Amino acid sequence: MEQEVIDSEMVLPTHLSFKKIQMYEKYPKGQARGRHWKHLKQIIQAENYQNYPADEPNYVNIESPPSMHPRKQICDITGYEAPYSDPRTHLRYANTEVFKVIRSLPNEYVQRYLALRNAAVVLK
Repeated sequence: MEQEVIDSEMVLPTHLSFKKIQMYEKYPKGQARGRHWKHLKQIIQAENYQNYPADEPNYVNIESPPSMHPRKQICDITGYEAPYSDPRTHLRYANTEVFKVIRSLPNEYVQRYLALRNAAVVLK
């Protein structure tokens, strides 16, 4: 330090409010430093799920009714969300580039893509 500061005998506080707290001050030796994550088995053991009613949803009986939303249509080529469907081949596509690829595919490949989606359509 500079000699003038030492000579003035200024007393600085040990902690300044705008500075981050040092790790050794925040966590004294022997304390855990991070967040302790519980596994599902530990959560189930900690909670007494036997005391809950059977129809109340919890970690043990995570069952839900079918979704009320329609299924998302996925592009058969890229895997992106597909707002369009080709009327000739019945393949779904995401954009114009994929549409050009679909139209250039041989009939055999189109049948394979449809078989992957379990849409058994016989093209003429």
